[in-house]
Amino acid sequence: MLKIKSTFFLYFSLINLFCLSIGLLSAQPRPVKNGHYKNGVVVCASAYGARIGADILRQGGNAYDAAIATQLALAVVYPQAGNIGGGGFMVARTADGKLQALDFRERAPFLATKNMYLDSNGQADLHKSQDGHLSVGVPGAVAGIFSMYKNARLPFKKLIDPAIELAEKGFKITESEARLLNRFKKDFQRYNDAPVAFVKATPWQSGDLLVQPELAATLNLIRDKGAAGFYTGRTAKLIVAEMQRGGGIIRQQDLNRYQAIPRTPVQFAYHGYQVVSFPPPSSGGLLLAQMMGMIQPFNIDTMGFLSAKAVHIMTEAERRAFADRAEYMGDPDYFQVPDSLLLNKTYLKSRMAGFDPTKATPSTIVKAGQLYEHKETTHICVADKEGNLVSITTTLNGNFGSRVVVKGAGFLLNDEMDDFSAKPGVPNMFGAVGGIANAIEPGKRMLSSMCPTLVLKNNAPYMVVGTPGGTTIPTSVFQTIVDIIDYGKTPKEATAAPKFHHQWLPDTTMMEDGFAPGVTDSLKQMGYAIKTVNGIGRTEIILFDQQKMSKTGVKERAGMQAAADTRGDDSVDGY
Repeated sequence: MLKIKSTFFLYFSLINLFCLSIGLLSAQPRPVKNGHYKNGVVVCASAYGARIGADILRQGGNAYDAAIATQLALAVVYPQAGNIGGGGFMVARTADGKLQALDFRERAPFLATKNMYLDSNGQADLHKSQDGHLSVGVPGAVAGIFSMYKNARLPFKKLIDPAIELAEKGFKITESEARLLNRFKKDFQRYNDAPVAFVKATPWQSGDLLVQPELAATLNLIRDKGAAGFYTGRTAKLIVAEMQRGGGIIRQQDLNRYQAIPRTPVQFAYHGYQVVSFPPPSSGGLLLAQMMGMIQPFNIDTMGFLSAKAVHIMTEAERRAFADRAEYMGDPDYFQVPDSLLLNKTYLKSRMAGFDPTKATPSTIVKAGQLYEHKETTHICVADKEGNLVSITTTLNGNFGSRVVVKGAGFLLNDEMDDFSAKPGVPNMFGAVGGIANAIEPGKRMLSSMCPTLVLKNNAPYMVVGTPGGTTIPTSVFQTIVDIIDYGKTPKEATAAPKFHHQWLPDTTMMEDGFAPGVTDSLKQMGYAIKTVNGIGRTEIILFDQQKMSKTGVKERAGMQAAADTRGDDSVDGY
């Protein structure tokens, strides 16, 4: 009898594993927030996405395979930010130590003009840059996926089929996803003249099935025809038709000319660690390098964790870095970004010369340094047993992007044109200001704050980290790295720690709940204007254990601690 039961449970387990591998278990996965893994791990915004990515690792895929499968899954199960109609950035390290930065950021259409969002009085009309068809930049996500695929090893069909099945058969939404869909119902109806999958007669509730047959058909074309299945043929025609219907300006020539571009990663040292992040057209890597360079001489590890003294120093570094962002950062193909000068140690030291340990520095007297010579994004962290590391941040910009769904193709388009400077000094939806460096030009990539990041120790993997959150992205990554390196926090502790953010203008410090009352009181006495917010970012972290020698004198493979942010439905999966 015992043998029969054992055999039954063995067969049941095998059937269960098989169903998981092909996505037939429709039950909503329960998010796992942290864990320890030996062979590989995926951290992302959705339990569905994490499960699919981890299963690809179990089937012999590497970190690139898992990242692609996860990204495609998020385009289905996380429509507010996961996408094929947006873009993003990847920072990666291959098992043999090669560092990579891939730019698949959206571009301005060739019909774009510098003053396209100004009214007849010369004032910025941000409704046009943030809502509807005219706000859409040329999507880069699909081109980015196929550029990443050069480092993958499994058949592409295996990577995209789980996403197709989720779109065809549907998936159960969470309570927070239901609230978001209900909140944006009127926008979906306003910007679309046909029924879309995100709208139903009665309010969405947790556990409802979201089915997206048109998106499934589009993913099938990508599976069968590659990037051409998106940028040419039926899907491209539907994009152009949608643009013409609603007054957008993307045309077939924009889709024909789009390419993902390799970039040179930003690299810098911090307290014996090597930090690798993304360069312009994202400001994230330069901001991170500037902020960490500014605080490095202050020995912040000797100050109390989240103390007023530590927050004060870090906030002043954030303020000064964002002042430089507004003046000096943009698409390097269109504007000469002085990156080496911005990261010069003497320059960074000079930026903190006016720092007063007893009071805040008003932003009115902080300008860009003198050089001589949103809000919805999502992040994926992946590591495999071979040492491949992938950190990807993708976005539609605002929640559900432009809220425009391509008729007949079922996917949402971004509203990334708002990340340009509609007019010098006018803030975008995240409050970020810019100037000439980030002015609108045809074909140009708009400035971003995304900050996918790797950290190495002795040239070996140490950390994979990233977060969504608009302009709060680089400051959240900054604080997370400091929490782990300087204060010895675990990934779980670092994700849960309350965050703060300052971006020069407006001259306000955003702070989450959770700081000691004495800290906020001290900061107010120093002159800070404090704005309490519900949540800043949703940080995903993988931290490698330090390698140890086995009893036979052989280095054991390092395990991985992983943590998904508790602020959302984010999840970890691995083995």
